[in-house]
Amino acid sequence: MNQLKWRFLKAQLIEQKAGFAALIVLAVFGLASIFAFLAPHDPNAIAISDRLLPPSAEHWFGTDDYGRDYFARALYGGRVSLSVGFLAMAIALIVGTAVGTISGYFGGWLDNVCMRTVDIFMSIPSFFIMLILNAYLKPGISTIVIIIGLLSWMNIARIVRAETLSVKEREYVLYAKGSGQSKFRIITRHIIPSVMPTIIVAATINIANAILMESSLSFLGLGIQQPNSSWGSMLNSAQSLIGESPYLALFPGLFILLTVLSFNFLGDVFRAAFEPRVNKR
Repeated sequence: MNQLKWRFLKAQLIEQKAGFAALIVLAVFGLASIFAFLAPHDPNAIAISDRLLPPSAEHWFGTDDYGRDYFARALYGGRVSLSVGFLAMAIALIVGTAVGTISGYFGGWLDNVCMRTVDIFMSIPSFFIMLILNAYLKPGISTIVIIIGLLSWMNIARIVRAETLSVKEREYVLYAKGSGQSKFRIITRHIIPSVMPTIIVAATINIANAILMESSLSFLGLGIQQPNSSWGSMLNSAQSLIGESPYLALFPGLFILLTVLSFNFLGDVFRAAFEPRVNKR
């Protein structure tokens, strides 16, 4: 069954040009962030004499109000934004998958406790909690990753729980129970691999949300601190100069837009490939 789903995924990537284009965009951004050290200029080197230069052959994206090369800062900013997105997604997936599988598999009072806890967390405006926590904790990438990851696992837990309720009644799981396998082994060897396609779909959407949250925090000045950059902090720095040098807001805003749209398009492709009802349409 899983092999069939991966074949559907390949077919969907070929059929849906937007999904394939999104994959290319993310690959380009990922490679550019990984090899950001090859940029011809130091992203933190201040040169007041080169302040607010427009895009040129020497400075592809121009320079900012401190004379720093904007192309290099965009590359390193992409590294930060994408790293936060992936790491926060990993934390959310681990917590959400653990809560969802345990809740769905064991059921009963444990299921009620887990789901009521999820409902409580979902009723709290998470973005304002992020603002409060980030204001009191030490600013930095690790703080942002932990805050975003621990406040964005609830939807994943509900989705995984729903899939687990279905999977645990299938023949191979019932056979595993009858053969005396431990509950931990059944969950890790049978339940989680079966719900992995659903987890992948949730992951693509979660990465996009995490990048938007990090960008929002950095835009408000509560995320990545100077002299380091992220796409959100670059937008924050550009807002006072948007009339004089609009390119300062154009490049990071465009990169955030393309990244979030690309992950959303990939999520649609994964959903169409992994969910039978979508494939029948």
